[in-house]
Amino acid sequence: MVSSDQRRRQLAREKFERQQERRAAARKRRQRIGAIAAAVVLVLVGGAVVAATVVDGKDDKDKQTVAGDQSNPSQNASPPADEPKGPEPKMAIDAKAKYTMAMTTDQGTVSIGMDAAKTPRTVNSFKALADKGYFNKTKCHRLTTEGIFVLQCGDPKGDGTGGPGYNIPDENLTALGKAGTDGSVSYPAGTVAMANTGQPNSGGSQFFLVYKETRLPPTYTPFGTMDAASLKAVQKVAAGGVEGNAKDGAPKTAVTVAKATVTKG
Repeated sequence: MVSSDQRRRQLAREKFERQQERRAAARKRRQRIGAIAAAVVLVLVGGAVVAATVVDGKDDKDKQTVAGDQSNPSQNASPPADEPKGPEPKMAIDAKAKYTMAMTTDQGTVSIGMDAAKTPRTVNSFKALADKGYFNKTKCHRLTTEGIFVLQCGDPKGDGTGGPGYNIPDENLTALGKAGTDGSVSYPAGTVAMANTGQPNSGGSQFFLVYKETRLPPTYTPFGTMDAASLKAVQKVAAGGVEGNAKDGAPKTAVTVAKATVTKG
């Protein structure tokens, strides 16, 4: 027969074991949340980069960040009424040609060279959007200044949740070489790449401008390169820092795209 003292000890032990189990479960939850948070920071974005992680497109329901975005970079709200809706634009470019996207901003013109032979569907989408004035009067809404060094643009809403109502596939992902032991590759300064939601083939209209070498997973389509003057202009914006002296957020030096065009050659 179990004495009252033994019973008390048994109950105390069982209570202790339950507490330990709850604590272990709590630790696992914290570790999982920490892993998710780290992934969001890495994605940029747009969360974005980018990123990033990242985020962009109608399927970006977790709010993307670069590269993300972070802020990732990851959109519950529907696209604005003036955004195109439906399938990806039909191919209407010369898939063997080179194109230039020129963005006239209040910080100077940002010129991006694009090679359609390497990223035909990305270039085609950008031309289709630019031709409709999609990028006009939009802001580059996100600047990251620690770990990831990008300026993220292409969101008509200006808060990291906007997209064109369709997604385009990843392209050219092997262009930056084989990933290192940490799973990342170098996105050199001057690189322009697509933000995404962290999922494959989830690019939309958001993209990031790399102003300083940044290491990211090779999951962000590198589709363009800024010229020297454009890189210098973005670096000047980055030097101004982030609002509130944060490391990730709206740039203190506002960048508004007055007009964007994509031309052949």
